[in-house]
Amino acid sequence: MLNKYQKVYWCIVDGSEIHFPTQNLPYCTAEELAIPLEQAISIGTYLNKPCYWVNASELDAVLEMTPLRELLPQPEALFLIASRAVQFGHMYASQRFCSYCGGRNHLNHNQIAMQCSDCRTLHYPRIFPSIIVAIQKDNQILLANHARHKGGMYTVIAGFVEVGETLEQCVAREIKEETGIEVKNIRYFGSQPWAFPSSMMMAFLADHASGEIKVDKTELAAADWFDKQSLPPIAPKGTIARALIEHVLECDITEQK
Repeated sequence: MLNKYQKVYWCIVDGSEIHFPTQNLPYCTAEELAIPLEQAISIGTYLNKPCYWVNASELDAVLEMTPLRELLPQPEALFLIASRAVQFGHMYASQRFCSYCGGRNHLNHNQIAMQCSDCRTLHYPRIFPSIIVAIQKDNQILLANHARHKGGMYTVIAGFVEVGETLEQCVAREIKEETGIEVKNIRYFGSQPWAFPSSMMMAFLADHASGEIKVDKTELAAADWFDKQSLPPIAPKGTIARALIEHVLECDITEQK
């Protein structure tokens, strides 16, 4: 059991921000940060040391916070444990009441879930499944720009999975809806927890089968085929979108254009 003199890693979160001094998670005792032990919850290990989550609101001190997105270039293990803490924080903030009976939820420390004080139903963190896909035609990749992307950034196609469809059906549907083209040879690539606020990105590769690009202007500002010599600004390092782009173009894009 954790005591106030034991050194551990801390994920102190506030919304989608985390305390990240000296470019790392704080490694110290609860006493050093004046963290109430009853509010600290074990969420795994980081660098083979215990790691605990606590909400910044439980501390008296006002700490400097860093947006989780700024941790994307950090080692994967660090980003994943930070994402885990942020998603638990989101659960705590967004699931205050029971969706079955309307009773008040409280945090069950053993299950790391919200539990209704009346009907005792457990409510675990909500995870929204979504796909992200890189489409290849010869030596080119299809990249799209959303109006919300700052600096004219282009990235691969993504979207949420609908009820009753397979991941592969979702891939084909999202591509058809947003760009008007048909694809073939859909295959799995990898995944990334995406705590903005609580998605699981499942990445795929696909090949162009037929059709010309016809952009759905309600979803995209623009889309086109690009090769590695003509890339626009693209998704940052650390994202699975960037990994897909580099995989298709068979290159390590070391500088953000």
